[in-house]
Amino acid sequence: MSVQERKERERAERERLIVATARELAEQQGWDAVTTRRLAERIEYSQPVLYSHFRGKREIIGAVALQGAAQMAAEVRAATSRANSPRERVAALARAYLDFAARNPAVYDALFQLDGGLAYAQEDTPEPLKDAFAALLESLGEVAGDGVHPGLFTETFWASLHGLATLTRAGRLPPEDAAQRVELLVDRLAVV
Repeated sequence: MSVQERKERERAERERLIVATARELAEQQGWDAVTTRRLAERIEYSQPVLYSHFRGKREIIGAVALQGAAQMAAEVRAATSRANSPRERVAALARAYLDFAARNPAVYDALFQLDGGLAYAQEDTPEPLKDAFAALLESLGEVAGDGVHPGLFTETFWASLHGLATLTRAGRLPPEDAAQRVELLVDRLAVV
């Protein structure tokens, strides 16, 4: 291994450490607790080293969002792959999405609430975000209904899931009715 390859590997490892530490700190104490100073202390590197990877907190949030998008896509695909019918796939997708949001609130915020400097629904949208949407579209597209654009249906269903995730987390919806909400959403929106 050349010196250059070793330096590139070390840089990539440092970047993964920064993102993992930011995610951990945000999950434990919220995004307000994530500062470049605290991250530098936790990873035991100077702030200039941290800035050599990310220009600031916004880019760190974006990196956490991209990592979270990949994780969410994998979890949705794993859940839907075990289903035997279009309706079961949509219900599994909804549960996987809501479970992801509940288990990873800081990552969910990085993805959908905070400014991570990422483009959504545009040509320059990063690939992990496109793939997360594709993971939803794969199951939702087949239940959109006649004459309904699959992408538009996916956006609408996703917006419903986002509302459920956000309102439940904020304590605005009683958690004991979560399963009934998923069933209602699937029954009313998914044409099977």
